[in-house]
Amino acid sequence: MLKTVLTLALVSSAQIAAADNAVIENVRASQANGLWTFDVTISHADEGWNHFADAWRILDGSGNQIAIRELIHPHVDEQPLTRSLSGVAIPDGLTEVGVQARDTVSGWSKQIEKVKLK
Repeated sequence: MLKTVLTLALVSSAQIAAADNAVIENVRASQANGLWTFDVTISHADEGWNHFADAWRILDGSGNQIAIRELIHPHVDEQPLTRSLSGVAIPDGLTEVGVQARDTVSGWSKQIEKVKLK
């Protein structure tokens, strides 16, 4: 079984504290049997049900959504938080994806972190 693991550390705690949008801190991508698992760590100043990080997604190079991981409730006391998404089929020939986070007030963050797939 072929397994590849990639890890990407991304932002400092000072940037997280200043951010209104959900911020991607780390992405770990691993492949087994042709499918990918993404472990994504995000930070957000969740305030409760009216304002919280509610999703992250994987994008191709053109900005098309490949997969999405919904976060169904606030994580006020769990920051940063890491959630996984398994069984992701990446189109043939794609060697890099983007990961983008969303919150309930600001929507999709302008930050799209690039992750090289090997």
